[in-house]
Amino acid sequence: QVQLVDSGGSLVQAGESLRLSCSASEGAFSRYSMGWFRQAPGKERELVSAITWGNGLKTYYRDSVKGRFTISRDNAKNTMYLQMNSLKPEDTAVYYCAAHRYPMGTFSSAPRVADFGFWGQGTQVTVSS
Repeated sequence: QVQLVDSGGSLVQAGESLRLSCSASEGAFSRYSMGWFRQAPGKERELVSAITWGNGLKTYYRDSVKGRFTISRDNAKNTMYLQMNSLKPEDTAVYYCAAHRYPMGTFSSAPRVADFGFWGQGTQVTVSS
């Protein structure tokens, strides 16, 4: 069982930056592919970014955040990050970190909600215009 705690959300103005963190209880954190999702009121949960297990050589980003957001992981600290720059009001949502259902699991195509089996509690990001 992987327990995840995400943090770092806040109220910021458009153009500002935030860094989200996701701390994992699992000592085998390095063996899990990880992801960040977000959900705005009335909308479905959507992938923001994902990173493969181990050295995280492969990353994924939704088109709207490419060039602004950067995902990374520090396996020594059992922690994943999402650096968010140039934030826009449309980035407003609850952000969730997630771990793949299986150790050493990867993605056949774009990561999906169904690929992930463990979730953080969510952290609110609000971007004012």
